[in-house]
Amino acid sequence: MSSSSRPNILWYCTDQQRFDTIGALGNKQVKTPTMDRLVREGVTFEHTYCQSPICTPSRSSFMTGLYPSKLHNTRNGNATFPVGVPLISKLIADQGYDCGLIGKFHLQSAGFRTEPRVEDDGFRYWNLSHAPRDDWEGHDYADWVREQGQDLTALRKSPDNVPAEFHQTTWATSRAIEFIEEDRGESPWMLNVNIYDPHPPFIPPKSYADQFAAGDMPGPSFQESDIEAQEALAEADFQTASRSPEEFNGKRAQADYYAMIALIDDQLARLLQYLEDSGEAENTVIIFTSDHGEMLGDHGLLFKGCRFYEGLVRVPLIFHFPAQYGVNQRTDEPVELLDLSATLLEISGATIPEYHQGHSLLSRLTGKEELSSPLRPFVRCEYFDALAPKFTQGNGTFATMHRRDQYKLVVYHSLGKGELFDLKCDPHEHNNLWSDPDFEAVKNELILESFNAHVNLTTDVGSERIAPM
Repeated sequence: MSSSSRPNILWYCTDQQRFDTIGALGNKQVKTPTMDRLVREGVTFEHTYCQSPICTPSRSSFMTGLYPSKLHNTRNGNATFPVGVPLISKLIADQGYDCGLIGKFHLQSAGFRTEPRVEDDGFRYWNLSHAPRDDWEGHDYADWVREQGQDLTALRKSPDNVPAEFHQTTWATSRAIEFIEEDRGESPWMLNVNIYDPHPPFIPPKSYADQFAAGDMPGPSFQESDIEAQEALAEADFQTASRSPEEFNGKRAQADYYAMIALIDDQLARLLQYLEDSGEAENTVIIFTSDHGEMLGDHGLLFKGCRFYEGLVRVPLIFHFPAQYGVNQRTDEPVELLDLSATLLEISGATIPEYHQGHSLLSRLTGKEELSSPLRPFVRCEYFDALAPKFTQGNGTFATMHRRDQYKLVVYHSLGKGELFDLKCDPHEHNNLWSDPDFEAVKNELILESFNAHVNLTTDVGSERIAPM
């Protein structure tokens, strides 16, 4: 264990968790007492946007500090990871932090193989688990399940699903405790715990599913007009077509999704209790977030893909360090996961590289800068051929999201179509203003601003100049 004056960092990242799935932030159906506690005792950024609504480009972005297109890593199922840009875990390790990785990583394809590690990733401790399946070798979680005398494939197909005691979320917690309890002298540690849930399929342990009745759920945000609106965008990549939520039992999907989050919350409580019992809690920054969201039936859509609705692109972001950060503070200022990336570097004492495209939130957390002061003029999200057509139903769609103030602009570049929403008047994004003549000036202004942002933020101009010609 460490007793360093520099704080330890517990970076807890779920997979595909929406922004609106925490009780303290207004959801009355979930059971999240531990996340609620983090909100009460920490600083919450309620409008945090991922940089891609797909796993690999989003994770690659915040692990390097670059937009996916700037990094040249925009796809799931990618064969390799770009060389030449260090991961932030490496930069943090260079500051003397003992770094650990548990669970999912997914900076490159984990399909039909164990995901290769990025060279010099900075992690001394490494326990990998991608999808909690057992259909190829080399996943530490699947190996652990076998060591318990269980068959993960059989458990997943059983009526009770995978019991909590054999679940990936539970396994990750046990590995996290093992990492924290190691003797590392005075060195601080940074632990990145990557839970696979609440990623589909929505199969929580039956003991948790039984806690959430479908009839108690509010159901997805859906209007009949959504089906026609989504049919107009059907050429854009997506996992599902728009249907009435009754056709896919949207309330049951919602209940099972919340059940998965309840298990996460219980295991997070177990981990935080260990931190307190071991004396590490007082000097540990806890960060809770997710890589992207989930449609969960909104607009008649499930899962993830080439859409930019709030449920898919907004994620939780909570910083908990009562000794030095604000307590029970919430802000609706739009920020990006790139800003989390920069903040992690500053917390560790690392110099934020000039190329890094995030803005540290540390001065806001410590009260040196007002939470209400603007950090960014806009936030953006990208989807560039993210589902390679060779292995999925993807067709090579290119699209971007640009949010400024109350307006969100989405352009499907490969289709010549778009969406414009007034989030103040239409927070659930059912009224597309793209073709409304009253908003033509706003649309054109945002299109120009978004185009300029893309050119300025993602164009790679090559090596540095060393001579006038």
